[in-house]
Amino acid sequence: MKVEALIFNLIAVFCIVAAAVYGFWGREPIGTTALILSGGLTGLIGGFFWFVSRRIDARPEDRKDAEIAEGAGELGFFPPASYWPFALAASAAVTGLGMAFWYYWLIAIGVVALLVTIGGLLFEFYVGQNAQSS
Repeated sequence: MKVEALIFNLIAVFCIVAAAVYGFWGREPIGTTALILSGGLTGLIGGFFWFVSRRIDARPEDRKDAEIAEGAGELGFFPPASYWPFALAASAAVTGLGMAFWYYWLIAIGVVALLVTIGGLLFEFYVGQNAQSS
């Protein structure tokens, strides 16, 4: 995780420096704001990775003396297929469309659909045939 933290923190520093240079030369607030927010968000991700890297053991990717064979084996659980991300994107699109035209009823439908699809994505492997028995 230290490598990822370094990458994101370097991007954050670049964005902040670019925002300062752009703000000085361009005197245009929208681009400067976008660069500052991009730097802040990448700094947030880099800070998270740095925080996590301090709490876990060093992975083979983080050690210079690691062998390739140390990275072999199971990497984690990855779901084979799911329709929930598509449904989540569609409900976010409906919500965004409602906000663009400021239709209260469409915003309400979109928010309800968002809540249902977020719940479906979150609990997808805890109900039905995918539920793990104890």
